[in-house]
Amino acid sequence: MTTEEVKAKAAEPKEKVKKAAAKPSELSVDKATTEMIERSRELGVETIFDRAASMKPCNIGVQGTCCKNCSQGPCRLPLTKDVEQGGEDTRKGLCGATPETIAARNFARMVAAGAAAHSDHGRGVAETFLAAARKETHDYKITDTKKLLEIAPDYGVEITVQGKDGEVLQRDIDEIAVEVGEKALGQWGQQTGEVLMVKRAPKPLYDNWKKLGVIPRGIDREIVEIMHRTHMGVDQDYENIVAQCTRASLADGWAGSMMATDLQDVLFGCPYPLKSSANLGILKEDHVNIIIHGHEPLLSEMIVTAAELPEMIDYAKQKGAKGIQLGGICCTANEILIRHGVPLAGNYLQQELAIITGAVEAMVVDVQCIMENVANVAKCFHTKIITTNPRAKIASGETVHIEFDEHTAFDDAKKIVKTAIDNFPNRSREVMIPKYSSPLIAGFSYEAINYHLGGTFRGSYTPLNDNIINGRIRGVAGVVGCNNARTVHDDAHLTIVKELIKNDVIVLTTGCNAITCGKAGLLTPEAAGVYCGPGLAEVCETVGIPPVLHMGSCVDNSRILMAATEVVKAGGLGKTIADLPAAGSAPEWMSEKAISIGQYFVASGVYTVFGVTMPVSGSPVFEDYLYKKLEGIYGGMWDLEVDPIKHAQKMIAHINKKRQALGLDKSRERVLMDMAARQKLEAA
Repeated sequence: MTTEEVKAKAAEPKEKVKKAAAKPSELSVDKATTEMIERSRELGVETIFDRAASMKPCNIGVQGTCCKNCSQGPCRLPLTKDVEQGGEDTRKGLCGATPETIAARNFARMVAAGAAAHSDHGRGVAETFLAAARKETHDYKITDTKKLLEIAPDYGVEITVQGKDGEVLQRDIDEIAVEVGEKALGQWGQQTGEVLMVKRAPKPLYDNWKKLGVIPRGIDREIVEIMHRTHMGVDQDYENIVAQCTRASLADGWAGSMMATDLQDVLFGCPYPLKSSANLGILKEDHVNIIIHGHEPLLSEMIVTAAELPEMIDYAKQKGAKGIQLGGICCTANEILIRHGVPLAGNYLQQELAIITGAVEAMVVDVQCIMENVANVAKCFHTKIITTNPRAKIASGETVHIEFDEHTAFDDAKKIVKTAIDNFPNRSREVMIPKYSSPLIAGFSYEAINYHLGGTFRGSYTPLNDNIINGRIRGVAGVVGCNNARTVHDDAHLTIVKELIKNDVIVLTTGCNAITCGKAGLLTPEAAGVYCGPGLAEVCETVGIPPVLHMGSCVDNSRILMAATEVVKAGGLGKTIADLPAAGSAPEWMSEKAISIGQYFVASGVYTVFGVTMPVSGSPVFEDYLYKKLEGIYGGMWDLEVDPIKHAQKMIAHINKKRQALGLDKSRERVLMDMAARQKLEAA
């Protein structure tokens, strides 16, 4: 669209874009976002914020009691006041399905879709890993041999062999890698037995899963079984359906996602802390700007390498740019941040707004969380939307499809970067980049946390445990998840995290919450002195870490599970994850993946609070089962709290309850840290 066309469009009546009732400042707490919403309205470009104002959610769908699993329906069973007040519930679908059955089936199908999304991501990583190990591709190689040797025994792969003279020798790295890749890939199609990674869990947790019969047999099998069970006329016992939800979610968190994290670390390097920045202000008017958006790092790793080639930078200069600026959105952003320091352009609700800056030459997308409307927004600017995955094409607007193949990955990446560079001269003059970005430190894998707490020679989670025991740190919270256009963008994320760290709760974060915290300046050590209670601030100052630790993308929630397992192993805080003074939160969740993640955290023993809504309110019996009775089965349970302050306070109350159960609620004398105490905390 030319400058004149943009101006003409802006001058047209705005009937095409229904005017949202709310001011931009009422839609987001992020200033870069509000500026771009204002600009979108001036230009008459519709965004998700406009659609959220004009389209209200389905009242019955929100309750989770609408069934469309056969053509006799949809059968809609809205909650009545009589039932809500404790009266007899006589609601039934045409087949006789109760609200509990319908809500459980809908819940289970969300778990199945979410587990499929993350586990399919893992499958793609495993296939590429195996191709690299077999030398079938020259674009990928085994980078982190240390981590490979650490994880190989978990996959049942020997790392040593006995020599002729009886001495123990390390096996060839390539042989180990091939065997790990084969074992990993086999986890998807496995039909019997147990997925391998569940043995990483604390033994009491594993034993409980074994007793309950919920250990996954194979990843694909458990997802398929959910779809079978929730077909019309199959499983009609909500407790039995939830047991299958647990199997499938554990196949996600303790198998597909966990292996994705493992193998990505071996291929691309295990993350360790590095500096970067976040928000739309990272875009540069005089550079070719490429936004990488989605969730799989296989292609984005190649794009990072291609964009750094001298030949590409020279080509960009020939087109009139000073260089190439990469920026990420959603979890691809987190993947390339934690390994390369590529800055974060924004989170889920900012994807359309990045294009509206007028400065983005190309938005490269793969899978998950990509709005179809980005293609429509791009038509109003010069931006090219480049799809790269055969699973995820876009029918709306005009898109370019450059299919990624792990065997030609680097060539594919160079083609994408060149396409973006060629588009630079096509910009209109209406470039408006918000002047907001914040510094951050990210890359806290559980291995990095171990190192920070104890150094190379005595790395340990013991200093963390000691400071939880002595009360400087009240507990640990995992705060993760998406944005949701039904809430004020970023508000619940920030309110909850700030309330937690103010009360000496250290926060582990992934996904869009991590991006939100980065934009707000919470991912720096300096944030501790501003936002934290005295105990957590003291520990952060001594160790030199932020109070909010960025652990990666949403598939990297497995890192939080492993960190919790390491805390259990360090001792003094119980025998399993359910004993820990810890809680989980997804303040602004919106995707099916979040339900799968929530279920595997609950099944791992974590009290897990969601914001916004939960699609179970139409069935009080099923809701009670999730919110209360699951704790007696797994040690963890679900909860819902829309108010962010109350949300955080519920988490803190649970943490206090766990401290009391461990005998840590006694008042303790607070003393300034002496040199001996500091030496215990400081890295070697």
